[in-house]
Amino acid sequence: MRLVIITLFAFGAATSLSAAQAPPALTATKVAKAPKAKSADSTSVSKFFRSQTPIVATLTTNVGRLRGDKNAATSPWRPATLSYTGPDTAHGTVPVRLKTRGIWRLKNCQFPPVRLNFTGETVKHTPFSGLDQPKLVNHCRDEDTYEQYVLQEFQLYRVYNLLTPASHAVRLLKLSYADSGNGKILATRYAYIEEAPGELASRLLGKQSKLKGARPDDLEPNQSAIVGLFQYMIGNTDFAYGALHNVELIQMQNGDYWPVVYDFDFSGAVNARYATVDPQLRVRTVRDRLYRGYCVPKEVYPKTVSLFNEKKDAIYALYKDSVGTLLRPGIADETLKYFDEFYKTINNPRSLKNEIIDACLGKG
Repeated sequence: MRLVIITLFAFGAATSLSAAQAPPALTATKVAKAPKAKSADSTSVSKFFRSQTPIVATLTTNVGRLRGDKNAATSPWRPATLSYTGPDTAHGTVPVRLKTRGIWRLKNCQFPPVRLNFTGETVKHTPFSGLDQPKLVNHCRDEDTYEQYVLQEFQLYRVYNLLTPASHAVRLLKLSYADSGNGKILATRYAYIEEAPGELASRLLGKQSKLKGARPDDLEPNQSAIVGLFQYMIGNTDFAYGALHNVELIQMQNGDYWPVVYDFDFSGAVNARYATVDPQLRVRTVRDRLYRGYCVPKEVYPKTVSLFNEKKDAIYALYKDSVGTLLRPGIADETLKYFDEFYKTINNPRSLKNEIIDACLGKG
């Protein structure tokens, strides 16, 4: 697989570069391979992410200062503490630093999205040991509806985890937010910690690539097809391979590039009241599915469809287990009906051809 460096083009939130539109290769990419090791399939996520039991915790910081950090590129790390009670009755308080991140949520949310920075020695022998600056995905507004959005997006990561190891692990928290100025609890809502890109790449025995301009032939076809079909399943068009918009690339030991997607709150499966689609696309709402995956060899599609069919029962079961039942029953039922429509499409040869295979991006 060959990845080219392209620095002359800007892309919108939901645009992707087709092979017909792509400029000629500027520079061939050569990235050092990771040392030889066991296969990615035999590796495991860090201990923190192996449990599905939510951690009860309180995050204390100067909320006013954090809310004022509206530019993620220049925002400083802010001091905070995290007090926790683990599922194994462990408890404690650790220092942590917070830095605002994101674009839309940073500008529009009551409590901004942040990245956590734990110091290795201070979290040793705690549940957070080994975490490498992970994202904290929290509620946008202190309302039940917005908390449900968090839980809905969390569920989509769990679905993604069933389909491929090349997906971010997540862990749920029941998190209280306290202002360090007066100690007052401002809100208590579900949130989750998301595995950092570097940690994910290391788990896959690969390396994260920051190079933009990936075209269909640059991506490993099986992983590319899984990502495309998963995004179609959840009704998400808010990503772009070439611009690395809500997409990461992991270079594997053999040189292949595996795409990994994230941020699903603009998907039809979540159906957040604030979610919109790019007006350039031929869909009107996020509930309208549109295939935005790159083209892959035709023999790959049957294997990918088989994978989704094999995982269907396990996917649906996620909405009935102890985490899935945190969703309102109506939301869980509506989500599964939305998935039913997806499965009807991929198991109808004509619909599969028209809606997915013939709609892929990058046809020559």
